Amino acid sequence: MDFHPRQKIASQGQPETSKGMALAIAVMSSFLTPFTSSSVNIALPTIGTKLLMTAILLNWVASAYLLAAATFLVPFGRIADIYGRKKIFQIGIVIDALASILCAIAPSGSWLIFFRVLQGFGGSMIFGTAVAILTSVYPPQERGRALGFSTASVYVGLSIGPLIGGLVTEYFGWPGIFYLNALLGFIISVVVFTGLKGEWAGAHGEKFDYIGSILFSVAMVILVYAFSVLPALWGLGLMILSLVAFVGFLFWEASQKFPVIKVEFFRNNTIFAFSNLAALINYAATAAGGFLLSLYLQYINGFSAEHAGFILVIQPVVMVVCSIISGNLSDKVQPRILSSLGMSLTTIGLAMLIFLKSGTSLLYVIFSLIVMGLGFGFFTSPNTNAVMSSVDRKFYGVASSTLQTMRLVGQSLSLGLVLLLFSLLIGKTQITPDNYPVFVKSMQIAFIISAVLCFGGIFASVARGNNQRS
Repeated sequence: MDFHPRQKIASQGQPETSKGMALAIAVMSSFLTPFTSSSVNIALPTIGTKLLMTAILLNWVASAYLLAAATFLVPFGRIADIYGRKKIFQIGIVIDALASILCAIAPSGSWLIFFRVLQGFGGSMIFGTAVAILTSVYPPQERGRALGFSTASVYVGLSIGPLIGGLVTEYFGWPGIFYLNALLGFIISVVVFTGLKGEWAGAHGEKFDYIGSILFSVAMVILVYAFSVLPALWGLGLMILSLVAFVGFLFWEASQKFPVIKVEFFRNNTIFAFSNLAALINYAATAAGGFLLSLYLQYINGFSAEHAGFILVIQPVVMVVCSIISGNLSDKVQPRILSSLGMSLTTIGLAMLIFLKSGTSLLYVIFSLIVMGLGFGFFTSPNTNAVMSSVDRKFYGVASSTLQTMRLVGQSLSLGLVLLLFSLLIGKTQITPDNYPVFVKSMQIAFIISAVLCFGGIFASVARGNNQRS
C-alpha cells in the first residue's frame, strides 16, 4: 500500500521510512513499558519482603514511575514536535534502559523509588513520540489498523509481564525483571538507530514554552503527591494548590503563540476534548486493578508470584485480540460507538470485582478478568484513533502526548486512591495475616469507586460526537 500523498513526511534531504519499520518500532516500544509495569506489579510482595517496604512504599514503587512520566510527557511531546520525534524517542529509550539497570542494583526501597522516577523520565520521551511517528506515517484510512496493532502490543506486554515477571522473580529474584527490561530497551535502541530512517518535526522552527512546561510539571507533581499525604489537612491544601497551578497553566497557554498545549483543542474540538476525558476516566477507574489483584491473589488466596501471573495473564490476552479487531473496525465504524461499548463492559467488570473476598471462586475472578479485557480492548484503539484523527499533523506529538498524559494521570490517580485507602484503613505497616480483612475491605471500596467512575465515563465517551471521514 502506498503512502497517502500528504503523508510523505520525512524531513527534507532524508530518506522516508517504511510504514512497516515505523509499525515494528511502535509495536516494540508499546510493548516495553507495560511489560515492565505489569512484571514489577507481580513482584511487589517479594520486593516488599526483601527491602522491608510498607504497603504505602510498595505503592510508590508503582506510582513513582507514573508520576515522573506524566509530569514530563506533554513538554517532551512538544519538544519532539519542534526538534524531531525520532530524536527524542531515541534518547528516551536509552535513559529508560540505563535507569532499569540502576533499579536492579538499588540498595534500598528509597533508592528503588528514586530510580523508578528516573525510569519514568525516560518513559515520558517514549510514550507520545512512538504513536506520533506511527500516525505521521499512516494515512487516515489505514491508521486505525496500525493503531490496533500498536495497542495490541501494549496488551501483549501486560499479558506476558505477569507471567514472565512471576517466573523471573521465582527463579532469579526481582532484580532480574529490571535487567530484562534494560536488555529489551537496548535492543529497541539498536533497531531505531539502524532501521528508522528520516525525522518528523511538524512544528520545526517554533519556540518552546518553558514557563508553560514548568507550570504543567509543577501542577502534576503537587497533584499526585497530594494523594500520598491525604487525609492530612495539608494534603487537601496541596490539591487546591495544584488546581490553582493548572488554572494558571491554562490561562498562560491561552495567551501564547506557541503553547505546549493548544487550549483551543479542548475548547473547540469536541472529539479531542471528550476522547481525552474518556481516556482519563477509563484509566483512573481501572489502573489500580492489576496492583490490587496481584496482592489479592498472593496474600489472600495464597498463590505464588508465578501462579498469580498465570491468572492475571488472562485479561491482557483478551485485550490483544479485541484491540486488533476494534482497531480495524474503527476505520469503518465510528470510534464513539466502539469506545462506549468498551467503557460499558469495563464498568460491568469492575462491578463484579466489588464482590471479591476470601474464598471467592477462582472461576469468578477469571470471568471478571475476561469481561475487563473485552472492555479495554474495545475502548483503547478506537479512542486513540479518534484523538489522532481530530488534529492536524503539526500537532501529532502534542496530541499523542496529551492522550498518553491522560492515561498516566488516570493511572496515578487510580493508584493514589488506593494509597489513600491504604493510609486510612491499613496504615503505615506491612500487609500481614492480621490485617488481611482490612486489606480486602480497602480493595472492595476501591472497586466500588472505580465502577461508579467508569459508569460516568460512558457518557463522556458518547458525548464526543462522530469523526469526519477522509
